[in-house]
Amino acid sequence: DIDPSSISKRVKVDVPIVGDVAGVLDELIKLIKASKEKADEKAIKAWWTQIELWRAKDCLKYNRASTIIKPQFVVEKLWEVTGGNAFVTTDVGQHQMWAAQYYKFDQPRRWVTSGGLGTMGFGLPAAMGVQLANPNADVVCVTGESSIQMCIQEMSTCKQYHLPLKIVNLNNRYMGMVRQWQEFFYGNRYAESYMDSLPDFVKLAEAYGHVGMKIEKPEDIEPALREAFAMKDRFVFMDFITDQTENVFPMVPGGKGITEMILAEEL
Repeated sequence: DIDPSSISKRVKVDVPIVGDVAGVLDELIKLIKASKEKADEKAIKAWWTQIELWRAKDCLKYNRASTIIKPQFVVEKLWEVTGGNAFVTTDVGQHQMWAAQYYKFDQPRRWVTSGGLGTMGFGLPAAMGVQLANPNADVVCVTGESSIQMCIQEMSTCKQYHLPLKIVNLNNRYMGMVRQWQEFFYGNRYAESYMDSLPDFVKLAEAYGHVGMKIEKPEDIEPALREAFAMKDRFVFMDFITDQTENVFPMVPGGKGITEMILAEEL
């Protein structure tokens, strides 16, 4: 790591090296080539066996035959409809993870998220900035019904500056990430994670002068997305009513290590 303060900050390091990765790798390669030592394959066989077991598990599979909208399917269709060319911003929560996992990013600087900072409300303002910097590009904010309300008043600013953003609201009527933790670690005691007082997002979007769409069936996802992106000069708010019980995997429980992550198949 280039920052000495990061060494052993979270995980105890056996061999601490402070330096720029390019220079350090060059030196390591020289040392490896000059070394006459060979790896003890037997010593690491058990570890490689464990790695292959992890690799064999498909942590990203989900029920594609569901009659209820799966959020993963929405993001996959978003990638198909945009051809992977959109700039994608997110808020914070399950939708953020699904966007990262199922939108097949293959171009640099197309993914704008607050990462581990956990900034609910980041998605819409970030999308506004990206759209202003790239006026002819497709810009999408993937969000949830809780996060979007943190800065929802900025839809007024979008109207004033004619920003044709597309909002993909994965609406499961919960603070999904909180609900998932309560399900796994707090005996399904859902405290203040449910959303029984949500606005009608379609009417709200229309009140701000934008286009609002509500999508409730899987077969309507792709047509709705294509209709929205065909409106090049309009801000479109798409409210996808998704499965309330869908969880994000893999998941590392609090205080646990990477080797103790929960995989979907273990449930």
